[in-house]
Amino acid sequence: MPESRKGLLLGASAYLMWGLFPLYWPLLEPAGALEILAHRVLWSSVTMGLLVLLLRRTTQLWAFLRSPRLLALLALSAVTVTSNWALYIWGVNNGRVVETSLGYFINPLVTVLMGVVLLGERLRRPQWAAMGVGLLAVVVLTLDYGRLPWLALALAFSFGTYGLAKKTADVGAIEGLAFETMLIAPLALAYVGWLVATSASSFGTEGAGHAALLVTTGLVTAVPLICFGAAATRIPMVTIGLLQYLAPVLQFAFGVLYFGEDMPAGRWVGFALVWVALTIFTWEALRHRRRQLALSVAGATAA
Repeated sequence: MPESRKGLLLGASAYLMWGLFPLYWPLLEPAGALEILAHRVLWSSVTMGLLVLLLRRTTQLWAFLRSPRLLALLALSAVTVTSNWALYIWGVNNGRVVETSLGYFINPLVTVLMGVVLLGERLRRPQWAAMGVGLLAVVVLTLDYGRLPWLALALAFSFGTYGLAKKTADVGAIEGLAFETMLIAPLALAYVGWLVATSASSFGTEGAGHAALLVTTGLVTAVPLICFGAAATRIPMVTIGLLQYLAPVLQFAFGVLYFGEDMPAGRWVGFALVWVALTIFTWEALRHRRRQLALSVAGATAA
């Protein structure tokens, strides 16, 4: 199989697995969102630590500790990804699957906005148009919900901050996540210990099947990440950017069709505006990439 096709299948698999998460987290009830989060951090730390050992990348972890800059960036990414996980698990297990999908739909727009505000990046006119339509969508959804769609915005901004920190740190995906979860693991372990001490833990009290499902949170976190990392080395980032919409599309479909969440007319209008903004944004990105490639070819020919 050609590497490009293999990369496409791996990338699609990663986003499809992330898109199936709304079906997975409810299986872990009666554990609450914080208990699920604590186990996800703990078992992800174990899983990713074993991967680091298997791949012989322990020297990278020691390098993180020796660099105050990397340590600070990875601490920031650890806090933001943990916050993102907590918000998402809480949203799914509290009947807000549609709003969580909105967070990942608007994430590309939020990431661009953070680039403008924090990095001084300049937008092209179609990008400004997409941002304007996205802002209008938030206004419409605020009117429909009767409040800011805070969960969606918190998910988008936490994941955007995580992406910015990871981009700045420029470390490998596997060793990076291993280090991040190891930083949060002591807090997660303390929380699980407190639950056990107060007889409030569902781990070990709801049967072996429930305990086994909590343990699988490590694999559920690691497997799509590994697929994504393998895809990123085989296919262009533009393709990765297009594939990223698979996850929120699936999440939205599950929220509406499977969980039966309410979608009044105003909410449909707001989501439609988000999709229009993403269409403009994606079209412009593809057009700009083709133009840059054409200029590169022309320059090489002239030389």
